[in-house]
Amino acid sequence: MKRIRLTVAYDGTNYCGWQLQPNGLTIEEVLNRELSQLLGEEIQVVGASRTDSGVHALGNVAVFDTETRIPAEKISFAMNTRLPEDIRIIASEEVAPDFHPRHCNSVKTYEYRIWNHTFANPKERLYSKFCYYELNTERMQKAADYLIGTHDFASFCSSGSQATTTVRTITGLTVERDPEDPRIVLIRVRGTGFLYNMVRIIAGTLMEIGMGLRKTDDMKRILDACDRSQAGPTAEPQGLTLVKILFLDDDDDNDQRAD
Repeated sequence: MKRIRLTVAYDGTNYCGWQLQPNGLTIEEVLNRELSQLLGEEIQVVGASRTDSGVHALGNVAVFDTETRIPAEKISFAMNTRLPEDIRIIASEEVAPDFHPRHCNSVKTYEYRIWNHTFANPKERLYSKFCYYELNTERMQKAADYLIGTHDFASFCSSGSQATTTVRTITGLTVERDPEDPRIVLIRVRGTGFLYNMVRIIAGTLMEIGMGLRKTDDMKRILDACDRSQAGPTAEPQGLTLVKILFLDDDDDNDQRAD
């Protein structure tokens, strides 16, 4: 028996998120089905991040155990001939039998993308949030700075969370316009763990500050309140992408490994 780690990229538009559920197709379901058929055994993957419906990923991570004699690095090639075009295995490798993507020390990076222009862009509709109000990114960045560090992020957690604590650590949070297309605002959040809808609530709150609906220092008041009703709306899922996950116990810092 050996344990295989997959780095998975996907367009989440047509899926009901990562995690198995009875009312729609998920990324986990597709991976389980195709791996089981490829390897001739029942496979159940364990994902590092259970992204929501409509959320995308460039580097989510999953592991599974198998008796196969296929070399670990070849599984990605074989799987990509079977998977739909909106899911791809970026890398496959053997890891230690006790490696678990949810229990290892890691840093995750998420990006929230906003199309900030007078009119919507049809090509951006599945991968960004449309906002026709001019966003002041300098104000958004000043507000974002209040969130860096270890805090109780209860104000940025949706109901239904199963987390035992709402304390989390954000190691980096930037807001900037894409230098290649200033109509695109990018919110990039890096941290050691995130609550249910945390990044999308942060994005929704920052957008209200960028539109001038809230003051910059309101972010500190919202954070200190530990009350979800004090924060802004949960931003739409299509703007969110899980960029990468860096496992701190790995021997190298391979940026292709997902958050």
